[in-house]
Amino acid sequence: MNELDQFKQTYFQECEELLVDLEETLLALQADGGDSEALHAAFRATHSIKGGAGAFGFDRLVAFAHTFETILDLMRDHTLEASPENVGLALQAADVLADLARAARTGEDPPEGHETVIAAALNTLGGLDPMAADDDDDDFDDLFAPVPVVADPEPVVPAAAPGSDGPVAYTITLVPHADMLRRGSEPLLLLRELKALGAVTARADLARLPDLAALEPEDAYLSWTIEVITDAGRAAVEEVFDFAGDDCDLTITAAGETVESEAPETVVAPEPEPPPAPAPKPAPQPAPVPQPAPVPKPALDAKPAAAAAADGTATAKASSMRVDTSKLDSMVNMVGELVITQAMLMQQSQGSEADELQRGLAELQQHTRDLQEGVMAMRAQPVKTVFSRIPRLVRELATQTGKRIRLETTGEATEIDTTVVEQLGDPLTHMIRNAADHGLETPEERIAAGKPAEGVIHLSAGHRGGRILIQIRDDGRGINRQKVLKKAVEKGLVAPDAALTDEEIDNLVFLPGFSTADEVSNLSGRGVGMDVVMRNIQNMGGRVSIQSKPGQGACISLSLPLTLAVLDGMIVGVGAQSFVVPLTNIVESLRPLAKDLHPVAGSNDRSVLAIRGEYIPVEHLSRLLNIPGAIEDPAQALVLIAETEGGGKVGLVVDEILGQQQVVIKSLEENFGRVDGVAAATILGSGQVALIVDVMGLKSLGGAPHRADAAGRGLAFG
Repeated sequence: MNELDQFKQTYFQECEELLVDLEETLLALQADGGDSEALHAAFRATHSIKGGAGAFGFDRLVAFAHTFETILDLMRDHTLEASPENVGLALQAADVLADLARAARTGEDPPEGHETVIAAALNTLGGLDPMAADDDDDDFDDLFAPVPVVADPEPVVPAAAPGSDGPVAYTITLVPHADMLRRGSEPLLLLRELKALGAVTARADLARLPDLAALEPEDAYLSWTIEVITDAGRAAVEEVFDFAGDDCDLTITAAGETVESEAPETVVAPEPEPPPAPAPKPAPQPAPVPQPAPVPKPALDAKPAAAAAADGTATAKASSMRVDTSKLDSMVNMVGELVITQAMLMQQSQGSEADELQRGLAELQQHTRDLQEGVMAMRAQPVKTVFSRIPRLVRELATQTGKRIRLETTGEATEIDTTVVEQLGDPLTHMIRNAADHGLETPEERIAAGKPAEGVIHLSAGHRGGRILIQIRDDGRGINRQKVLKKAVEKGLVAPDAALTDEEIDNLVFLPGFSTADEVSNLSGRGVGMDVVMRNIQNMGGRVSIQSKPGQGACISLSLPLTLAVLDGMIVGVGAQSFVVPLTNIVESLRPLAKDLHPVAGSNDRSVLAIRGEYIPVEHLSRLLNIPGAIEDPAQALVLIAETEGGGKVGLVVDEILGQQQVVIKSLEENFGRVDGVAAATILGSGQVALIVDVMGLKSLGGAPHRADAAGRGLAFG
């Protein structure tokens, strides 16, 4: 990747963030009406996208963004009303902008038709001439027209002080670094952007221009003094230089007096006035002393454009940088290998008399853990990244279904591994669609059922038991179990005489090809969806569960791992095998008394453990996973009391506890295949491969008629 491609990559990353901000701002604008700060934020985001696109020659993106920002500007000055219809069109324009940005990034053609239709609608809405954008550039060279030498020029009309209602005159001093052009920044394009804000005068300083023999064509030599008169605000002026701020020394200062009349399109030096009538000759006056050009301030004095946030508060720009995800992944892998190496050293040093070695290994263990936690924190993202797409989706679903829907969200700041965030969007979108289409009733049906006409979808995220729990809850009709069972029988998914519990009927919606929709629509009816959701979540090491109450609604829960890299586990022995049980699941471990174990009626090998007034089902890990040579009598073995996401408990019978260790997660499904009750694999300090058990999956296996045949599938690791 050459240097220009790196700059383009940075622009596209910035563009993605700006598009997310733009959509959020427009949705807030639709909810709050003509909020001026929201309009300013939307305009700034569009303007920044346009500016970067112009620097890289993405003309199609520039042209559409120019039309779009013109409409937003008309809304800002109240020429156009920020009505729901107009903001709805702006949201569609934001979609086109995203399509064009994606096309510029991939080099593919954007979707046909949509861009033309939306651009025409924007032009019609604003009464714009589609050729105006081209015409606007015709007088760009006027900025550099020769300035007549005037002995006694007319004084410049002063500009409004910052904070007043009139336009403000800004003086900009731009001294480019020598490599500015090579880094992808072009001063002339910056001048074009400034001209879009108001009247501009530009003067070039040739002092640094060398002799022709010493001139380097790719170096920047010209310094600029630019005056711009605009009512767009300081933030808009600063935002022009967002992508060039590190490539030059920049100073922006504002004048202090009000402009009484409208500024001309282009400011040039005034023509000489006709000579006045003869008058008595005054005494000679000294020639006016020219004012020195403003001294550039340090770069830190220039207020970053990003400081003008949508909430109207000035905040310092966060100290952050972008890091390629592949580099983070490489670091995660290195940390994983370091964890394994540290575990091996600890294993080999057991019984050693060298106290210094033991202390050194203890410090290595602590440093390794600190490094791992730091890397995991760098990989974490708030789920708001995904949640921010949902309000727009709900608005569109309400329009398509004719239902009144209110979205509530909580826990948006909950952080989760970036890999999980990237894969969460599609499953979440489908479940929201399902809740709107199948779950919520029409306003008439809700009123008839004694409910408010407006339905509610609640989206939440939070931590539970060392995992992330995401829930999609609605207050709709709930699952019609009779209809679900009937459809499942009709499709041959369930035997006609099958006796299923309510929970088992609810889980039928996750079977491939299942749908209760009577007609195929653009939202549902094709039998493709919830099974894909289940598979995608399982591929992330997660689980999906559903609870429903007829007439009250349904809740789908996604349980996801905090990280896909490492976990703290309890290592246990079962027969000749070692297994890892996630430490976050374990409540306690004990050796039960025979009197506390009670057989389950109708079962020869099932029992429950009575402990502190609570009866906990007991499951033998050896039986669930077909491990030979294990202790059969729970009273002679150990029982781990493990907690599941739903708050339930299960007692896992193991032969012995071998220790506690931080282990590196290695995907079993990618390298072998999916095994019920097994989450992943790892390498212990001894070099032995061990399976990481899935407690929730083991609990499900305990109630299933067919247990996992792990040994038969070759999962015996020595």
